[in-house]
Amino acid sequence: MDKRVAVITALVEGCSVRSTSRMTGVSKGAILRLLAEVGQACAEYQYAHLRNIPARRIQIDEIWSFCYAKQKNVTSQMLENGHAGDVWTFVAIDAETKLVPSWFVGRRDAGCAAAFLQDVAARISNRVQLTTDGHKMYLEAVDAAFGGDVDFAQLVKVYGSDPEAEKRYSPALCLDTTTQIVIGSPDPAHISTSYVERQNLTMRMCMRRFTRLTNAFSKKIENHCHAVALFYMHYNFCRIHQTLRITPAMEAGISRHVWSIREIITLSARTVSLAA
Repeated sequence: MDKRVAVITALVEGCSVRSTSRMTGVSKGAILRLLAEVGQACAEYQYAHLRNIPARRIQIDEIWSFCYAKQKNVTSQMLENGHAGDVWTFVAIDAETKLVPSWFVGRRDAGCAAAFLQDVAARISNRVQLTTDGHKMYLEAVDAAFGGDVDFAQLVKVYGSDPEAEKRYSPALCLDTTTQIVIGSPDPAHISTSYVERQNLTMRMCMRRFTRLTNAFSKKIENHCHAVALFYMHYNFCRIHQTLRITPAMEAGISRHVWSIREIITLSARTVSLAA
């Protein structure tokens, strides 16, 4: 168990599989098997327990990564061996409790957006104010998931290029933002995606698979999904938010204490026993 705790602690703190293997003396294969076991248990636990959340303001965004190869380098042979190319993770965050009640790993298209929003709507117990970016895929997805029972607005960003930036590696420069009310009567003061965008930074800092310009990207989509589930279990239940001084799950009333890594690992044994 001590070895398992050391491995999972390293993974949730942003270490790669290889560096975790060097620090703990555990083989890469054993680390990936443990990741799959614990990640699956984390996904199932959160799917079952993150329900009836009395959120008032939800922010939604999507974060890019890739599996095996970037989209422009994907070949037909890569696709025959499994998923390869761009991978987008949709994220919803409660602006008040900082809880992440739902995420979805898929492609950045209308179908995945619809599936994600349906899951978000199923977890919220009351009418919410919802803010997304200006992507058109959200328009039909939000309406199909919530109907008219939502206050929905989009924060549209206008991008340009920075003439002094490095062309290859520098992100686009945000020049301006405008708000667009789509459904209901959202409060203009809370039309924002700041919290979810900051959460995306936490995601990149704490998951080596999301670090840009490295060779630590995911090679299998299944391990990618397991890593995301483990990250959100740790983020929601273990990691004390610096502003809240407690975990998001405690702030949302879902948990009464700060979880330990050991408790997360025991979820996998609990899942196996229930399945048996």
